Amino acid sequence: MVEYSLITILTGTILGFIAGSSLTWTSPEITYLNQTDTGPFDGTLTSSDGSWIGGVLSIGAAVGPFLYGYLASLIGLKYTILASTVPFAVSSVISAFANTVAEFLVARLITGIGVGGAFAILPMYIAELAQDEQRGVLGTVMNCFICFGLIFTYVSGYFISKVMAFNLLLAGIACCFFLLFFFIGSESPFYYVQKKQIGMARKTLAKLRNTSEDSVEKELQGIIEEIQKEEKGNIFQIFKSKGTVKAFIIGAGLVFFQQASGINAVLFFAQDIFKQAGTSLEPGYCSMIIGSVQFGTSFITPLASNTFGRKFLLITSGIGMALSESILGIYGILREKNEESVSSLAFLPILSLVLYIITYNIGFGPLPWAVIGEVFPSSVKSSASALSTSICWITSFIITKWFGQVAASLGQGPCFMGFALFSLLAAAFTQFVVLETKGKSLAEIQVDLNK
Repeated sequence: MVEYSLITILTGTILGFIAGSSLTWTSPEITYLNQTDTGPFDGTLTSSDGSWIGGVLSIGAAVGPFLYGYLASLIGLKYTILASTVPFAVSSVISAFANTVAEFLVARLITGIGVGGAFAILPMYIAELAQDEQRGVLGTVMNCFICFGLIFTYVSGYFISKVMAFNLLLAGIACCFFLLFFFIGSESPFYYVQKKQIGMARKTLAKLRNTSEDSVEKELQGIIEEIQKEEKGNIFQIFKSKGTVKAFIIGAGLVFFQQASGINAVLFFAQDIFKQAGTSLEPGYCSMIIGSVQFGTSFITPLASNTFGRKFLLITSGIGMALSESILGIYGILREKNEESVSSLAFLPILSLVLYIITYNIGFGPLPWAVIGEVFPSSVKSSASALSTSICWITSFIITKWFGQVAASLGQGPCFMGFALFSLLAAAFTQFVVLETKGKSLAEIQVDLNK
């Protein structure tokens, strides 16, 4: 019999699909916004306006974690996940009927709030509901749903050219998830213990494990002891103990390097990257190829994380991203100097980006979020996850805005060489700073961090 915890976690991670579909919205929609028969701007949308529509999501995503982190401690993780669907539905409806740049900016800002909330809350939800031996696998499943959302937008956005129809579809998906999770989702037993509702915590834990209340007494006592020995802290409490400081450095460092590797520059502007690279294949189809590769390879890490461990996969990922981006950077630089010199290598941008997506997906795509869900104690989990996620999206905003400006003035080649350098630094950071969490309980991880 399938454990209820597995059912509720997988249902909750559908929110990752919704967030993923929002991330790549820019790639097909920016083109349609500027076409006479599909969007409102009739060719008047400037490159600056387009970059702001693409980048403003990251500003909202930097704010969202704090809002939803506070809600999680106030109303619990289940209802916080439900609340995080509201920005997606509202922003999609606004986008469906928007006619000005300002309206699209507001819509994408609201979308960002939902994205930031999803990335902060889902790792916490998975870590608190999953059993220790399942936590590593389930922590990376979130990335599978995100990648499914990416390819969904690439494909459906390409074939549904009407801006209104596509955005109303996204709004409908958010509403359906709200109803589904309302009836299936479970609250975290950690939340009930924090609220002194031990009976509800015991009952919930027994339901999650498909067993009797007596059988979960040992696990429940472990949760109670963990929470009792931790002083409930605000954001400043993160920096008051050795263990939480180390956890924050690990979590914030991983998400910083995740974004500094250039992933959102690739996702947000995939079609433009292929167009500028001079490939013969239509950019829309290239984006679908990238999305398909990302979705397909997203299943590698759930199978490999408990076998090889987090550190090995992260280091391999960093080195692989550096190699693929270096190839793409060199190609871009050579093409800028002499286009004919690389005319026979038109396949190289696609091949390099496919390699980049594969290596990103085995490590720095899913694992930073899984590790964030593991390394923070309950006392600061909400605030620390929020701060780490906010750093992620601030970095994303800087990178996406920087990418557009530098690519316009210097070309895409130097941009990808910069991303390659950060990817190499990411591998070094993992080797010397990141703690291996494979097979450890949340309590054991805290002991290791405080050594």
